[in-house]
Amino acid sequence: MLHGIHTALVTPFTASGAVDVPALERLCARQVDAGVHGLVAVGTTGEAPTLDDDEQALVVATTLAVAAGRVPVMAGVGTNSTRSTVRKVARAAEQGAAYGLLVLPYYNKPNPPGLMAHVQAAAGVGLPLVLYHVPGRTGQRLAPSELASLAGVPGVVAVKEATGDVRYTSDLLAACARPVSVLSGDDFTFLGALAQGAAGCISVLSNVAPRETVRVFDDFRAGRVAEAAAGFSALWPLITYLFTESNPVPCKAALAELGLCSGDLRLPLAASTGPSPRPMLRALGLC
Repeated sequence: MLHGIHTALVTPFTASGAVDVPALERLCARQVDAGVHGLVAVGTTGEAPTLDDDEQALVVATTLAVAAGRVPVMAGVGTNSTRSTVRKVARAAEQGAAYGLLVLPYYNKPNPPGLMAHVQAAAGVGLPLVLYHVPGRTGQRLAPSELASLAGVPGVVAVKEATGDVRYTSDLLAACARPVSVLSGDDFTFLGALAQGAAGCISVLSNVAPRETVRVFDDFRAGRVAEAAAGFSALWPLITYLFTESNPVPCKAALAELGLCSGDLRLPLAASTGPSPRPMLRALGLC
């Protein structure tokens, strides 16, 4: 069963707009050294919609090389076309990814039979899949029973649940006919989701504060609930900051403040216009 903190990696860029491979290598190494349980490449946080196929393959290959089998690598594979999704799943499998992160189709709003056929086609490739339910980006909020049915497709091993609704986690877990790992897809619901039975988090926060995020998870799983709550409370200002604008805009600003990569983004995302994250990073002892 998938569990723990899986970092939804940013994709760093050079000043000329290319993928910054040395910066990505440093970011991945920092995550592994901090004890995260997995790395997620070319997801939403990695600006996958603006990366071409070769760039996506480069990011996944770089992440796999740094991970070197120490932690599993999950690759974003979802699109709103079943044919292109199947191709992405096959490519991720060929590269050696452990899992594919399958965002449910966005924009075209498939009906339930279409959704089921889409997931079945992707799962048929043979790479274990994590379904990604994020209504704020897909335009579709599935009923827990419908998402549970999709999670029952052979080859689906987990669900990234990103409604931001803490009740939804319990409803989903109750609706699943077989055990399935539910991972919080929203850092602000992370601790509450653990208390409801979630197995971990696919985290934006851990890009910036990996060791501290892992500590919250470890404390909770060890029964140190007060310590987990205190750690989560200390991280709350940073969590709040990271979602003041579209992800990964604030996350890249924070990483740039730490000197880990540039804050450059690809249009249509633009640099943050908000306050500097330095005070809250300093309060956490990160800079």
